[in-house]
Amino acid sequence: MAQATTEVTRPDAQSLDAYSQVVTMLARDLTQSVAAIEVRHRRPNGTLAGGAGSAVVFTDEGFLLTNAHVVGNAEAARLTFSDGTVVSSHVVGVDPLSDLAVVRADGATPQPVRLGEASDLQVGQLVVAVGNPLGLAGSVTAGVVSGLGRSLPTRAGSMVRVIDDVIQTDAALNPGNSGGALAISTGEVVGINTAVAGNGLGLAIPINPTTRQIIATLMADGRVRRAYLGVAGNPAPLPPTIASQRGQRSGLRVAQVVPGGPAARAGLREGDLLLSANGHAVTSAQSLQRLMLADAIGRPLTLTAMRNEAIVDLEVVPTELTGAG
Repeated sequence: MAQATTEVTRPDAQSLDAYSQVVTMLARDLTQSVAAIEVRHRRPNGTLAGGAGSAVVFTDEGFLLTNAHVVGNAEAARLTFSDGTVVSSHVVGVDPLSDLAVVRADGATPQPVRLGEASDLQVGQLVVAVGNPLGLAGSVTAGVVSGLGRSLPTRAGSMVRVIDDVIQTDAALNPGNSGGALAISTGEVVGINTAVAGNGLGLAIPINPTTRQIIATLMADGRVRRAYLGVAGNPAPLPPTIASQRGQRSGLRVAQVVPGGPAARAGLREGDLLLSANGHAVTSAQSLQRLMLADAIGRPLTLTAMRNEAIVDLEVVPTELTGAG
């Protein structure tokens, strides 16, 4: 009887080459547009501190994106590009509650990256992270989208906010990667990496309509104004009949209404189940938070809530959030 042989299947060389070609192309195109950024800023106690990370050129006018926690309260920064060019820059705007900051180079910069749309990402999609971890300029790591819709808490003074729709990847990030680019195979940058999570967890602030609005506001005004309602709550399921009628499974159960705040003045009560705001479904604190940018300040907002099995409409006028500095 002839002895059976086991054939060892070798990896598809063409597939490996295709993967390598994509990563190589992205590395070549993106590293020139991602700078190492160094800042010195003053702590609240008056002492000076240094910070370092990465920043991404995203306009022809020399504007760069980075993380707010990289910039801190610095007014100036030094940029070092992969070809060794060193350029001074000034901080245009910082928004700790989105962990985004914009700086502008005082000299010439390489060509800008193309910003994409993180909302189109899929779990398992190839991504490449470009940054300057541990002072190693022009470092590239590759991986896939590990998860979508993650949340990342941020803080500015006494204010705490949750950044929603954060991208999770298995592309290795280390200190210095913060502020770098997360790109897809087309070369579009869909996120700004942040290494604040630690433990080897790769997270990126998404490029989406909300963050685009924040970036544009930072470029124009240097800061982001936010609306304030004075309400806190947690997701809660809707009764089946209401869920069927409204086409949503959950609402926001009001756990706290700040005395004297806009929501309290409008008559919102603890225990109410918020369903919508100006016709937009409210299914979590983040979905309400998305509406609380500058254009909501001082403008009537209709809240629809369920109270004791009855549907009630309340008109609230958000004020400006203060004390976040």
